[in-house]
Amino acid sequence: MTEENQHENEDLQSKLERIMYLLRKYKLVEGLVRLQDHPPRQDLVESVIQKQNLASLQNMLDKLHPADIAHILEALPLEDRLFLWNLVKAENDGEVLLEVSDAVRETLIATMGSSELVAAAEQLDADEIADLAPDLPIEVIEDVFRSLPLGEREQLRAAMSYPEDSVGALMDFDVITIREDVRLEVVLRYLRRLGELPDHTDQLFVVDRNEHLKGVLLLNRLLVTDPDVMVSEAMTKENVKFQPYDKAQQATEAFERYDLVSASVVDVDGKLLGRVTVNSVIDFIREKAENEALSQAGLSEEEDLFAPIWKSVKNRWAWLAINLVTAFIASRVIGLFEDSIEKLVALAALMPIVAGVGGNSGNQTITMIVRAIALGQVNTDSTLKLIGKEIGVSLVNGLVWGSIVGLFTYVIYQNIPLGLVMALAMVLNLLLAALVGVLIPLTRKKMGRDPAIGSSVLITAVTDSGGFFIFLGLATLFLL
Repeated sequence: MTEENQHENEDLQSKLERIMYLLRKYKLVEGLVRLQDHPPRQDLVESVIQKQNLASLQNMLDKLHPADIAHILEALPLEDRLFLWNLVKAENDGEVLLEVSDAVRETLIATMGSSELVAAAEQLDADEIADLAPDLPIEVIEDVFRSLPLGEREQLRAAMSYPEDSVGALMDFDVITIREDVRLEVVLRYLRRLGELPDHTDQLFVVDRNEHLKGVLLLNRLLVTDPDVMVSEAMTKENVKFQPYDKAQQATEAFERYDLVSASVVDVDGKLLGRVTVNSVIDFIREKAENEALSQAGLSEEEDLFAPIWKSVKNRWAWLAINLVTAFIASRVIGLFEDSIEKLVALAALMPIVAGVGGNSGNQTITMIVRAIALGQVNTDSTLKLIGKEIGVSLVNGLVWGSIVGLFTYVIYQNIPLGLVMALAMVLNLLLAALVGVLIPLTRKKMGRDPAIGSSVLITAVTDSGGFFIFLGLATLFLL
């Protein structure tokens, strides 16, 4: 196997490591030249070695898929990222911008001129331009809009009008439509003339002269059915259809439930507007999962790993401030029982256990509830049952683990009342964690807020303060 073939078969991590190695080589040579010459001679900077290093980088980038290039750019510090971005082929700019995260896309767009951005956008489909539009300057969008054919202008205008979390925002306009009054042989000849099918095409959409959806012709049915059969006989009624203002979450649930590859999008009159494909749904699910993971940690938006320090600070400070306030509250709760702690020093060593286990249990509950909300499994009627179920789980856990912790406490301190207080405090704090773990996300949802945002911060605050108060209060009441 040649070296070139080996590079093509490398996994993504290996490709990243190789590109970083080539970048280091290039920077090392450039640094040596600058040390030897002040200012450096241009002929040395553009030496054969440097040209070879650049050619190696360029050659490797040219062979990468835009998604792989996006991953590599996200993994590089800002200076290296921008250097590599300048080596990416112009015809790949649009695809790469679509694949990178919002934060990294912002850094790349900031280095591009209006003409470059227009050229990058013009290579994309209308639905893809709509995805990119929020990050582009208004004048660039206007130039792109004017450069499009009339039909694509209408598609772009429609795509940009739909909310971000709607089916319309996921919609793809690249569909193949056929009529029901033709034979399958005619359809096959039509497909051959096209040369290639749109990605993720598993069915053709059967429409009338006014573009109203009549049904679908599955590709596997087309291939195995007699070519003389009419489309009307071979087609089936599509069971899953969406409207553009349906929630995108509904589409993801339907795709998962019915193992769909594509599904039609129609207006209220049944006119075919486009389709949703599995790749758009997967992207939506991934982005939603990433946002929820960030939200639970109190991060309000996606953050570039190599973003400037001040930008990262601004993205994180709000929930850190809330955490600081709750930490002060927890410290004041401890302060109320300073005399008790002075009389029985063991309390200081034991109280973090109660708070820590309560926080962990609360986070487990919140994770389950947020997931259930995302899947549409929670409604008003089920709220009390959820609370009852989680309290039951916490009661059992509290009795089991409280007994174990109480026994260890007795073994260590030879104090039966202290062991019993420890066990009771564990049970009560787990019950508190269960109750609050259900109520926090449900309350935020009822207020129209994202139930995941800051949930882990809030539950930790409640279980810390509550755990300290319960344990120290019981100790003061029964031991002192």
